[in-house]
Amino acid sequence: MTAPTAAVRDRVRTLRPEDLPAYCYDLTALRNHAGHVRASLPGRVELYYAAKANPEPEVLAALRPYVHGYEVSSGGELTHVRKAVPGLPLAFGGPGKTPAELAGALASGVERFHVESVHELHMLAALAVRHAPGRRVAVLPRFNLPVSGGALDGGALTMGGRPAPFGIDPEQADETVRLLTDGTYPHLELRGVHAHLASGLEAPAQLAVAGSIVTWATGLAARHRIPLPEVVVGGGMAVDYTAPERRFDWTAYGTGLARLTAAHPELTLRIEPGRALTAYCGWYVTEVLDVKRSHGAEFAVVRGGTHHLRTPATKGHDQPCTVLPADGPWPHPWPRPAAVGDRVTLTGQLCTPKDLLARGVAAAGLRAGDRVAFGMAGAYAWNISHHDFLMHPRPGFHFLGAPEGG
Repeated sequence: MTAPTAAVRDRVRTLRPEDLPAYCYDLTALRNHAGHVRASLPGRVELYYAAKANPEPEVLAALRPYVHGYEVSSGGELTHVRKAVPGLPLAFGGPGKTPAELAGALASGVERFHVESVHELHMLAALAVRHAPGRRVAVLPRFNLPVSGGALDGGALTMGGRPAPFGIDPEQADETVRLLTDGTYPHLELRGVHAHLASGLEAPAQLAVAGSIVTWATGLAARHRIPLPEVVVGGGMAVDYTAPERRFDWTAYGTGLARLTAAHPELTLRIEPGRALTAYCGWYVTEVLDVKRSHGAEFAVVRGGTHHLRTPATKGHDQPCTVLPADGPWPHPWPRPAAVGDRVTLTGQLCTPKDLLARGVAAAGLRAGDRVAFGMAGAYAWNISHHDFLMHPRPGFHFLGAPEGG
């Protein structure tokens, strides 16, 4: 669903033009979706939320009852998430971790480290002696694994299975395991294996990838005759902006993971979705400032733009949207700009032709003063946008359905 929920529509009605643009997050809708996801997963599958998708404190807190922990990818995210949702486990991932970030993570008691290279492993070991004395630090090396059968072909974004800056090459797997098991670094513990190979995969492809990762990881453990209690099979569940009513099949995915865990009773699996948890709970709401015709095409210029909602520019798609017609009269003595045709391209206020939010929207009669709610704006939206370009005002933020009234 991309149409705003009743809670969002009610809030939008109260907003003045100068209150726009605004992000509206329906936390009740988020909780309902997260509850469905959690209920779909078997008992030995842990759910961590990838905080990079949307790190708003209210979003993190709303997810807290439904997740086992959070995945963070920088020292800044780590500090932010620890403050927003204290007490839940963190997994620290991401390439290029600095010594200062690793030291801070060790000192703060981060539960798991997803190590991206042999160099990073050496650095973590050296820092752990000083910053985590008397504690065995849990390590899950991230490997860039090959996947056969074309399982990654449908992915919107591929991070593995081919040359990439992410993870450790499988050729270094034996060296990595030896460093963690032969007494070289007794203060580090090989807790498991991590692999995140692609994003944008539907449930069958996700299950095929998970099966390949588990097969590879258990083979590695058998070769070295070591226990391997955890395997992280990544996130990247498909979110289709072109068909927003169609969601990832969590029920089928959970059923497949149940079969996988039944075949490997020694393993706990972990998934780390981000976008697929929060995308549907957010709307970017704005106002049409002008409607104009140019070379036979019609354009509506809205307050804000891709400096607030970068997703359509990043992914090259049209952001799903709903027009909310204005109720009040036109306050000016000149004619109200309005669309003549039935297709309008929605653009922002930036001085670039790349500031496109949605092309060819079915919006017959769209007028200046009407409002537009862009759906699926709950992930990789505000937090990845170039906020300060042209120095337009920042949007407002409204969290609806929060325990304290939002």
